[in-house]
Amino acid sequence: MTTHIPSITIPGFIFQQPAASIALPVVLGTAVGFSVSPKSTQEKYLALKQPPLHPPPQIFGPMWTVLYALMGYSAYRAWTIGIPSVDPHKVALTKQGATLYTVQLGLNLIWMPFFFRFKRPIEATVDIVTLTGLTGYLAYVWGQVDQVAGWALAPYVGWLGFATYLSAGAGYLNNWDFSNKERPMSEKSQNTKYVDEKDS
Repeated sequence: MTTHIPSITIPGFIFQQPAASIALPVVLGTAVGFSVSPKSTQEKYLALKQPPLHPPPQIFGPMWTVLYALMGYSAYRAWTIGIPSVDPHKVALTKQGATLYTVQLGLNLIWMPFFFRFKRPIEATVDIVTLTGLTGYLAYVWGQVDQVAGWALAPYVGWLGFATYLSAGAGYLNNWDFSNKERPMSEKSQNTKYVDEKDS
């Protein structure tokens, strides 16, 4: 069982303000997405062999924006209801959840670089499996503080389960090696073209 670790936990004043609590994961997630390059990410996604039921790449941006916002709202609800509580158990659960929340957000943010930039599907899949389990536990912990906070994480947990399937499926279908999914466009250029793209 995890405990509250202030040194690695997002400061409480962030959770106290609904705008800040919601904006933090949205802004961080967007920043990571743009640092990896949306166009490059979509091209890599399309170049990989994908498992059945994989969605088009355009859906991920809007979906993650909604999930990040719900995540931030859950944190706001849990913190503002749990910390002022006269029940010491609820206060402890709230603080414990805040540490869990911070760790899961970090795991969330490193998945995309693992998968797309560094082309490490094994590490990315281990990351997202850990993230899914941790977030499920977070929903349970904060659900004891406030049911709305717990249920606000339900879509996120569900999507993580689906994303785990996609990550593991893509890794398996591509032999856990993404490096052979691009080749030089020409000897005179350092640009690359993905093997599944048509020549223009």
